[in-house]
Amino acid sequence: MKVPPQGAGLPTGALGGNLGPNTFSAGARRSTVSSGKQDKGSDPIMNTNGKNAGPGAADAVALPGRQSGLLSRRSFLAGSAAGLGALGLAGCVSDGMSLAEAQKLYGPVPEEKFPIPAIDVSKVDPKYYRRTVRYETKEEPGTIIVDPANYYVYRVEGDGNATRYGANVGRDGFRWSGDAYVGRKGEWATWTPPREMIKRQPEAAKWARGMPGGLENPLGARTLYLYQNGAYTLYTIYASLDAESIGNGITSGCVGLLTQDMMHLYDRTPVKTKVVVLPA
Repeated sequence: MKVPPQGAGLPTGALGGNLGPNTFSAGARRSTVSSGKQDKGSDPIMNTNGKNAGPGAADAVALPGRQSGLLSRRSFLAGSAAGLGALGLAGCVSDGMSLAEAQKLYGPVPEEKFPIPAIDVSKVDPKYYRRTVRYETKEEPGTIIVDPANYYVYRVEGDGNATRYGANVGRDGFRWSGDAYVGRKGEWATWTPPREMIKRQPEAAKWARGMPGGLENPLGARTLYLYQNGAYTLYTIYASLDAESIGNGITSGCVGLLTQDMMHLYDRTPVKTKVVVLPA
């Protein structure tokens, strides 16, 4: 991945900053990635401090007030796609999964540090539900493959199979492709808005010293941080509770999965896992 220069609207020292004692780092791995163009009005990164994390996740997820509507997700997106809206699912959906099965798959997770609510599956196109599919690839089992053109993330399982998840991806002008790897992982990470975001959206100033992990935190319950050659690329795969974001390009390059899907992927993904992002 070609990491954007610090002069391109990024806070100095943001790349490869203090990872803190509670994060997991990986060594360098050679790969080549072409980064999408970033406009000056974006919030390309989040400051890194301990488990803090980065880039377009700020654009992709809600700030506190998501449930109250005071600071809605869409108010923080520039040129985001329109929501899918309710699909009015009947008793059965595509690929043989019943509505009851989908509701169970994306049901509440009460045992978490912050109990996770159920996803409203009526707002997700059934084709984006998690499932095992046939997927031919030369990549090794365990590899994560992002297909932004079709809004899917695959985990290669071997024997021609993969676990497929529906995703949100970068919006036009912020998509990228190439190889990376998981450099560190975080659970209920702290999020710190960049200065540029605070200048344009003063309501975010209350979190200038960091927003603790929780349901309202933009990073969600789990985060995978993508690296190249030992440097944080500014991109993440993160957890989202926004059902309507799946199947849309809304971020500054990050990839979001429904929280239950992200937890499923996170538990199966060690540090140093290869990540391949296909051309959009």
